[in-house]
Amino acid sequence: MRAEAAAPAGRARAHTSARRRLQAHAPVLALLAAVYVGLFLRLGGIPLFDVDEGAFAEATREMLARGDYVSTWLNGQPRFDKPILIYWLQAASSKVFGLNEFDLRLPSSLASCAWIAAVYALTRRFTDRGTAWAAAFIAATSAGVTVIGRGAIADALLNLLLALAIFDIIRYQAQSPVDTRPGLRRRVFLWIGLGLLTKGPVALLVPGAASALAYAALGRLREWWRALRDPAGWLILLAVAAPWYLLEYGRRGDAFLAGFFMRHNVERFMAPLQGHGGGVLYYAPAVLLLVLPYSGLFLATLPTLRTAWRARRDDPAGVFLWCWFLFVFVFFSLASTKLPHYLLYGATPLFVLMARARHRLRSNLSGHGLAFAPGLLFLGAVLALPFVLAHSAPGIGNAYLREALGRPEVFGPAWLAGAALLFGTVLGLVLWRRAPLWPRLAATGLACAGATGALLLPALAELQQGPVKEAALLARSRGWAVHSWRINAPSFSLYRGAVTPGAAGPGAAARPGPGQVILTRSDALPALGPVHVLYRKGGVVLLRMPG
Repeated sequence: MRAEAAAPAGRARAHTSARRRLQAHAPVLALLAAVYVGLFLRLGGIPLFDVDEGAFAEATREMLARGDYVSTWLNGQPRFDKPILIYWLQAASSKVFGLNEFDLRLPSSLASCAWIAAVYALTRRFTDRGTAWAAAFIAATSAGVTVIGRGAIADALLNLLLALAIFDIIRYQAQSPVDTRPGLRRRVFLWIGLGLLTKGPVALLVPGAASALAYAALGRLREWWRALRDPAGWLILLAVAAPWYLLEYGRRGDAFLAGFFMRHNVERFMAPLQGHGGGVLYYAPAVLLLVLPYSGLFLATLPTLRTAWRARRDDPAGVFLWCWFLFVFVFFSLASTKLPHYLLYGATPLFVLMARARHRLRSNLSGHGLAFAPGLLFLGAVLALPFVLAHSAPGIGNAYLREALGRPEVFGPAWLAGAALLFGTVLGLVLWRRAPLWPRLAATGLACAGATGALLLPALAELQQGPVKEAALLARSRGWAVHSWRINAPSFSLYRGAVTPGAAGPGAAARPGPGQVILTRSDALPALGPVHVLYRKGGVVLLRMPG
């Protein structure tokens, strides 16, 4: 009888033990799922986006083809947009695994993983483990990181290096006495040096200005000035960054100074570059989009700024985080060139601040609305996208946009079913009022990241880039020597495996030459007259000129 009674009790203890182990490992499993969904799901399954991904990828291909690991080229012309580090990493990845979408994006995804790990480590240093897991989870599933963190561009790597630099500054200032660990201070110079090799002066500007503001707010500006005057730190920075800059200047001379420093740094601040302008309030809605679906949590976090100021002596780390975000927000709001992802340079502190404030969201009706409305609206927009395009695309006047957006075959039954399932799941989470709010919001974040990586980005890539890739592979298989005309699609050169020069000289009246095979857009066809169309889909046209 005792043995029979002991069996159920043993099973109950085993179930309890298993449940406790699962609860203990739940944050790790949830974060791993978030990282996979946000950064690796279908990473190599969608074409590269033009212009940015295509330009970085094609410049990397030309680097490998030329064997030139100092200067970058795009379609046979010098490229001064960004420094060299991301190209080296993409080239190394492509050498090992192959020149394809997955391998070109892999360095960015791995940098984003390290970025998320850095968020966890810093948050754990100053708060509890639960808040650290929450900060890392928010970082992994917010819209800005989900989109930019997997792109074959320099921004994920730069955000990692900015985070490492400012996090080490925060750790350094927390020492007592401050100068007991100069290695922390000098490591900041290392991260900034690598940042200078990634995207240039912004890697020095953001940590320097944000930390100066924070030290000033704490009444400790002399400490900042003393840390700045570290000869060993500057030697580390120069040893990392200066060799490439000197080599590139030795090769390109004043063209490098004019192209990189003046055009792509000074002019970006002084005037809108490539039409990317906006008003001073441009980043107010942009920040809500970048932190989706945590936009409501961000709004609930804003009032803690006043608390952080009042308690700045007791929580200097919070002051550093707020100064970091506010400097980036104000500086790029004043800059003339504006792009949404510039604000990501100041989003890292928001992940930590929102995690610290996550319990400010109440379980009442208004709290639910603030927490879940952004995610529901986003998933609803994803679900409605095929129907909106089907209704509006036929009436678009521009031929290219009409053909690019008017492709209902991109949104098949499986796509629609997935979008409906994710929307229904989050709606169910909203209605499940008995469960705690934060885990439901985190699950909403995972659903939105899944919608972005598995549905939205693949659909947009197929609409915009699918025809470009198809045309390039066709030209490659036929051995055509292709020129481009009135289209900017550098990924075409990558997929074709060859440089695609312009078809005509400067001037709006210049035309392609007789017999040339031309890549162009459908809205440019009226300017060419009779031509032989070789390929046409989604507004992308391959044609042969008569003669």
